[in-house]
Amino acid sequence: MSVTIKDIAKKLGISYTTVSRALNRKPQVNEETMEKIIEEAKKMGYQPNALARGLVKKYTKTLGLIIPDITNPYFPEIARGVEDAARKEGYNVLLCNTNWDQAQEEAYLKILQEKRVDGIIMKAVLDNDENLFHHMNTPLVLLNSRSHEGNYNYVEIDNVRGGFLAAEHLIQSGYKRIGFIGGTTRSYSNNQRMEGYKLALKRYHYPVDEGIILNGEFNTKSGYDLMKKLLKLKNPPDAIFAGNDVIALGALYCVQEAKLNIPEDFGVVGFDHVDFAKIPQIQLSTIKQPKYYMAKQALDILMKEIKNKDIKVNNKMVIEPQLIIGKTTKNTDIKAV
Repeated sequence: MSVTIKDIAKKLGISYTTVSRALNRKPQVNEETMEKIIEEAKKMGYQPNALARGLVKKYTKTLGLIIPDITNPYFPEIARGVEDAARKEGYNVLLCNTNWDQAQEEAYLKILQEKRVDGIIMKAVLDNDENLFHHMNTPLVLLNSRSHEGNYNYVEIDNVRGGFLAAEHLIQSGYKRIGFIGGTTRSYSNNQRMEGYKLALKRYHYPVDEGIILNGEFNTKSGYDLMKKLLKLKNPPDAIFAGNDVIALGALYCVQEAKLNIPEDFGVVGFDHVDFAKIPQIQLSTIKQPKYYMAKQALDILMKEIKNKDIKVNNKMVIEPQLIIGKTTKNTDIKAV
């Protein structure tokens, strides 16, 4: 059982108020008594109740970070960026993983508010549903999700531009039939990337063939399974843009299994530029997101909200993506525009 201020007061035979003031180093307690109380508190193993202290001081020095999939290599760098920036502000971060489950996301939102966190950064499961947030008074910043009703601040990559750059690169590399393999169509970012892909096809007068546009989940197995379906078509694609690098990895496995040479016979572009995409055996062509930087920007915006609760902070940040050309697409001297 944890030691309380009342336990210390009883042990020393002094008032609860005096112990409380001494532990908070208030000037009303003389130096000798204060040192005596602090020493006894250490001996008894007293640990201050952060939540109770927060309720008094109106802050808890804790933040919530809600992400959908900690196994996706995109999110650990996000978590590190948030934690590093939070630590500099004197904050601790409670990490919550939803596994793309909206019910779990709702439960975490409730838990974090019950714990009186000072603010929350979240990558939402459903980017187009803000009903979960309407009851919240806690400062909230969305990450790679847009607040469609304009009620919440967000930091996101320009997903449409990223999708355009990916498809454009495949076109300029000489591929003739370019497909798209995405994650769930419930995802705003996935749909924006798909939109950018279609815009590039139209810009370069390529047909938009819905038969080679498939969506599934944001994981390697889905990438493999969807790629297998495309390769079985009578007229399969000779290149694909994958909704993220994890999907692209599954597609690469499938293409290699089919004995197609990469990049001569088949081209693949991903999205995210996660660490595994950079290793010599893969060197994936991809669209880079500055994940660590985005996380720090989200934390900075959140801290402005926390420190200015009476002032509406309006920060909507859209970051430019970057095409990274690796070994999974043909070499080209033509630069993207």
